Amino acid sequence: MSEHVHITPLRRISVTDAAAWHQVVAASMAHDLPDVPPPGPGQVHAQLTKPTLDSHRLTWTATGADGVPVGVAGLRLFTSPGRDHLAELELHVVPAHRRHGTGSLLLSEVVAACRTESRRSLIVEASADSPGEAFLERWSFRRALSLDHLILDLDQVDENRILKVGDSDAEHLGYRLTGWTGTVPDELADAFATAKNAMNDMPVGDLDYGSVDWDADRVRAMAQVVADRGDTLLTIAAVHEDGTMAGYTEIVLPQGASSRAQQYDTAVVPAHRGHGLGLWIKAAMVRRLRAEHPSVVEVETDNAEDNVHMLAVNRELGFRSYRRTREFQLDLPTA
Repeated sequence: MSEHVHITPLRRISVTDAAAWHQVVAASMAHDLPDVPPPGPGQVHAQLTKPTLDSHRLTWTATGADGVPVGVAGLRLFTSPGRDHLAELELHVVPAHRRHGTGSLLLSEVVAACRTESRRSLIVEASADSPGEAFLERWSFRRALSLDHLILDLDQVDENRILKVGDSDAEHLGYRLTGWTGTVPDELADAFATAKNAMNDMPVGDLDYGSVDWDADRVRAMAQVVADRGDTLLTIAAVHEDGTMAGYTEIVLPQGASSRAQQYDTAVVPAHRGHGLGLWIKAAMVRRLRAEHPSVVEVETDNAEDNVHMLAVNRELGFRSYRRTREFQLDLPTA
């Protein structure tokens, strides 16, 4: 059947292209991830058309003989020093058109583009023990990292536990909590960028993930990327009395009326670890969501399965595991 499928690179994404992409992604996710809300049409349009941070995107669609899209592939090519060897794949095929070569045709285009762009590492996420895993392994991808995805039901959070953590200022003498929406305040930008660099020691398994060098301009640019696609970025941070930012946690509220928030980074700077700051700031974020965004009823996060500390923090708050994924990597020869 693959001979009746036509692969088209999308140079400019039209409204029609984005709508077709959304239909493929929604059909794919409804089949594979029925418990995960698919992105809305507006989210997909923003993903495909808005600038990304330190990267650019290539996209392809696969259409059947009748011209109806049956598959899509997106390739994010990172451009910052330390990550310009890396590319990240998103690939979806409508369930009724799987096992007929459509995914392989799309992936062939992606791999060719990686070679053209001199990328040595192509990474992609797949649900654990899924047909997608088998597909990737046939293409010589290797397992590089296992992730535990967790959900926090805000209606089921132990109120007494959250209040107790929130009232534990005596355990955090010398620290104060602060928070903002969107871009970090100017007076905290440098300290926030320094704290962001603590994410470079997060567990990444065997992924050739590289590292990111954060500065004030980059944290502002990241917030602008989130705003440009219509999402809302919330941050809470712990600041030491010497002005150092000791840790932070970020939540993104997707555009539209989504009831599920997405956890972004949570990090505690190495010199400030061991004081319970991770639990403190995350509990403060739960209280903030309840007070300011009552329509949000769930928070989703993921942790590397060997990130024992953060998994313990999340479970202490009431997060529960609900699915597992794995990151796969294809190592590409370089000239």
